[in-house]
Amino acid sequence: MLTGSLQIKNDKYYAMLNLYVDGKRKPKWIPLGLPVRGNKRAAEAELKQLIDKYEKQSNAQKNPECADVLLADYLQNWLVMVKPTISTATHQSYKNMVNARLDRYFRNLGVTLGDLTPTQIQTFYQTILDEGYTTNTVIHYHAVLRRALQNAVKKDMIARNPADRVDKPKKNSYKANFYSDAEMQDLFDVFENDPLCLPVKIAAYYGLRRSEVLGLKWEAINFAEKSISINHKVIEVEVDGKFVPYGEDVLKTKASVRTLPLLPVIEQLLLAEKEKQETFRKLFKKEYCKKYLDYICVDQMGNLLRPNFVTEHFSYMISKFNLKKIRFHDLRHTCASLLLSNGVPMKQIQIWLGHSNFSTTADIYAHLDMSAQMNTGNVAGAFFAKPDRKSCEQTGAAMVCDAERELSTASQMEEATDCKTCRESKLGVKPCEPDSVSQTGKGKGSAVFTPKKGVETCKEKTSSGRTTSASRSPQNGTAK
Repeated sequence: MLTGSLQIKNDKYYAMLNLYVDGKRKPKWIPLGLPVRGNKRAAEAELKQLIDKYEKQSNAQKNPECADVLLADYLQNWLVMVKPTISTATHQSYKNMVNARLDRYFRNLGVTLGDLTPTQIQTFYQTILDEGYTTNTVIHYHAVLRRALQNAVKKDMIARNPADRVDKPKKNSYKANFYSDAEMQDLFDVFENDPLCLPVKIAAYYGLRRSEVLGLKWEAINFAEKSISINHKVIEVEVDGKFVPYGEDVLKTKASVRTLPLLPVIEQLLLAEKEKQETFRKLFKKEYCKKYLDYICVDQMGNLLRPNFVTEHFSYMISKFNLKKIRFHDLRHTCASLLLSNGVPMKQIQIWLGHSNFSTTADIYAHLDMSAQMNTGNVAGAFFAKPDRKSCEQTGAAMVCDAERELSTASQMEEATDCKTCRESKLGVKPCEPDSVSQTGKGKGSAVFTPKKGVETCKEKTSSGRTTSASRSPQNGTAK
């Protein structure tokens, strides 16, 4: 990657470019003729143009024949080259992006592989944003274009990857959209007798991706051990200009392959679906499609449900019945949010959803975890709480024992406890124990303790609030 910087000499700007000859860095100073005062932005613009110019020359010198290849043609050839090394789903994603925008945009400009500059790439990204797409879409295009150009560098077709000098936009934090429990009940009612009834409920209960729902096979359901295995997916690929469903065992991540418990409600739905498919197979006989007999999500004729049909029909039903607008994929978010609201730990939700990293789950759903926020708030709220000064308190009237308090006046002595045994308990002596406890009154009655003989006891507070003297031991005199 060719780099450069602005330098100042004799109060004027110079562009210093890091050129490479035979693998060794050779700085090149180019006077810009601009005074330092008030010309920084102009100097930065000229520096960028010079870098693009010299990088283009470097690419042309690397391999003149390859450098003259149109970028659009190179991208189409790259799709063919990379296909054996990636999954079908990934290749289809790359193909969609190349054919949707990359090919058309750069073919119209007539840009060659050797002429491509970071400025042209940056302009392409801005065009996507101007069309109303998010920065996340730009990030996906950047990943595809950079990977394709990196392959050109590896094949010595160009000297450096111009995409490396493009400012990639920061990824937007995603806030998941979801339904409440009540809204989900309304949704289930809407899809009760719909072809998507089973896919919708499976997606909602298990939080599966669309491809995982459609990829479920009967062999993945273990009715004996009550388990369901997620190990296959169905996507849509382009074949001869038409999009057709395609199944493969390669899931999004290794963590996506998982085995979950078979929920009773889903088990009953699956048994009913199995019986229904057998009925249709007998009814339509030869016309029934035999290609997808091992799949769960098929239509009445046995054809596999197309992913695009699921997306489009789900959206249609939402609009038709005036429900809050969500996508089919948002059923996955709904599952996670309801699990969180019912106290399921985030780590368990990660496993349930099949996320490869805990951070993925936390980034998407942490703002919904109110139980964790409440726990944190309770801890924070207790930091500076004042301790209770009463050392002994029973239900109803209070019996206070505070032997550490020094009393200096007669009034303080009268209000304080006179329990010798309780004072001794502060010094490690076993305190007095009540023989019996009785509750008097409603809410205001005191707990009455019957003293042992020969033991000096605490004063008692009656329900009326008056203080009476407790019995004294015989050796100290008669009780008053």
